[in-house]
Amino acid sequence: MKNLVILGAGSAGTMMSNHLIKKLPKNWKITVVDKDKVHYYQPGFLFLPFDIYTEDQVKKPKKKFVPKGINYIEESIDRVSAEENLVYLESGQKLSFDVLIVATGSQIAPGEIDGMQGSGWHKDVFDFYTFEGSKNLRDYLRTWQGGKMVVHITEMPIKCPVAPLEFAFLADSYFKKKGMREKVEITYVTPLSGAFTKPTATKKLNYLLDEKNINIVSDFNVMQVDNENKKLVSYDDMKVPYDLLVTVPTNMGDTCIERSGLGDDLNFVPTNHHTLQSLEHNNIFVIGDATNVPASKAGSVAHFQAEVLTENILNFIQDKPLVPGFDGHANCFIETGNNKGMLIDFNYTQEPVDGTFPIPGIGPLKLLKESWFNHLGKMAFRWIYWNMLLKSIPIPFVKPKMSLKGKNIKTN
Repeated sequence: MKNLVILGAGSAGTMMSNHLIKKLPKNWKITVVDKDKVHYYQPGFLFLPFDIYTEDQVKKPKKKFVPKGINYIEESIDRVSAEENLVYLESGQKLSFDVLIVATGSQIAPGEIDGMQGSGWHKDVFDFYTFEGSKNLRDYLRTWQGGKMVVHITEMPIKCPVAPLEFAFLADSYFKKKGMREKVEITYVTPLSGAFTKPTATKKLNYLLDEKNINIVSDFNVMQVDNENKKLVSYDDMKVPYDLLVTVPTNMGDTCIERSGLGDDLNFVPTNHHTLQSLEHNNIFVIGDATNVPASKAGSVAHFQAEVLTENILNFIQDKPLVPGFDGHANCFIETGNNKGMLIDFNYTQEPVDGTFPIPGIGPLKLLKESWFNHLGKMAFRWIYWNMLLKSIPIPFVKPKMSLKGKNIKTN
């Protein structure tokens, strides 16, 4: 019996387990390891602070989505010994593997910045990238009387690069509905030189910041959160005052990756950008937020990667060449507030452009344009996530490789 072990039962690990249970030869045993019982719909953390989603809408038992026939272990991972082909669990149990899939995701590391996790943590300094942070921020906003709200990104990469922008847009709508927008000054603070990681999308998004009277402070590299004086302090001594700080801390890979010696400085695993094979160990593959590939850390990306990686796992065990099939494809709905949304579709080499999606020339979704229909797409994604993505059910007309059809791409 051959052993395939998947580390992590989040989005990427669950998708892979559902793909492989149907396609691996019968002489392969699949084991999935994860310490957490609850599966969180992480895109929902954006909506929880504004009472758009309830707590029950963003969490379900992980076991519900791991298919029957898989050996599912709820336990913490101590480390991986790539040389021994062993996974060591905290209990002391050892799992041998012929193939290992690392799907351990990423997590916030507020302790990386001096003062971020200080006396104001979850009092007037909040994250919304965790269930606890999002829920506590919701409770705080329900009674907040206004002041200076700062939405801040520490450094890239982060999960879903558009989420902080979406938070600022939704905050604008939220305070308007409460009749207190004039009492709130919203400032968006980013280490980037613009609103987003892609220049074309930045041009489209900057007007929304102006339209919604949201200030932007760019090229800000945070050194410290000064809890006593309520200020963000940069390395060049720039200071941004706040009454409420909503921050996206440093995102890092799981600590078990550091203990295993498999990761880079942020505990992300060096990964072939196209085949998703580890650069250092042939029988180790990496997917989702755990990789260091220069693609967005988002559920849509993990979905596209899962289809490519499934093919390459099958190729690997049959001694066939791996297919360089992942092109960095990502598509992201951007909630812009006031029941409108935008959609962007891009990959490693192609920036977001105008066009139609997913059916060329028809849509029904419009790229890089605000619309109510795109907002509906964003809200429908929760159902798609729970009922299709996690179960590895194909989404009609949406392929792993980015299609250029229906897009207004300029050629020289």
